[in-house]
Amino acid sequence: MLDVGPGRTADGYRVELLATIGGPDPVHGVEGVGLLRTEFLFLGRSRPPTVEEQRVAYREVLAPLTGRKVVVRTLDAGADEPIPYAATGSALGVRGIRIARARPDLLRDQLEAIARAAADTGAVPWVMAPMIATPAEAAAFATAVREHGLTTAGAMVELPAAALRAADIASEVDFLSVGTNDLAQYTFAADRHRAELADLLDPWQPALLDLVAHVAAVPTHVGVCGEAAADPLLALVLTGLGVDSLSMPPASLPAVRTILAAHTLAQCQELAAAVRRATTPTEARAAARRLVLD
Repeated sequence: MLDVGPGRTADGYRVELLATIGGPDPVHGVEGVGLLRTEFLFLGRSRPPTVEEQRVAYREVLAPLTGRKVVVRTLDAGADEPIPYAATGSALGVRGIRIARARPDLLRDQLEAIARAAADTGAVPWVMAPMIATPAEAAAFATAVREHGLTTAGAMVELPAAALRAADIASEVDFLSVGTNDLAQYTFAADRHRAELADLLDPWQPALLDLVAHVAAVPTHVGVCGEAAADPLLALVLTGLGVDSLSMPPASLPAVRTILAAHTLAQCQELAAAVRRATTPTEARAAARRLVLD
């Protein structure tokens, strides 16, 4: 069992440190959940899960975390996780919120199940949609969330279009969550599953961090989930950019919490500024390490 307290810088600046999970995993002792992936309910099936099946699963997640933040991501599935009955299977095609274009019942049932599980447990989950590209998509999702009695709707920022128009999208929802893995993939046109392109997907890529900085400047709650949040050194940079919460695998939380507690917000901001002056991932890492070691 992990025992992870609230995340703070050395001078007390609050940064939520949250767990990323893929189902009703045992995550007792954490501050909350920043990303619940819900695909575990939909994969490997010939038909979608019923509302009741989903309700039971979400209740298992929410019950031990009542009173803590839990961010639920609605169904996503890319080329690596095809769902035949949802017509998915393309990284650039039908995935995320786009699934609802052809199968609106899948989103409707999922939101209903989340709402019922919340009522069962007294939890107040945050619900966010993946692959939001436009403010109109964000607005439609937020309306659907609230029609089901859920109060907090968010949008994932995984596309350059969403990052560039983050302020417009934020005006339609309650929070943003930057998915750095997919944002890198789409920014650099580099398939996440091609090992030979790994250098382009490096979370220290300056262009990627510029997009994160642009989103973090929007006056709303901005979280980061993805590989970047789990890197302790990069967590300092993200904090300096203005990110409000970091979501990562539970095992990564203690190291990030420790390094954050050893640095002030001003130091994090200095790191972020130095990193953004770099032109390559190698230079960016080196700049951050120099300042931390000094």
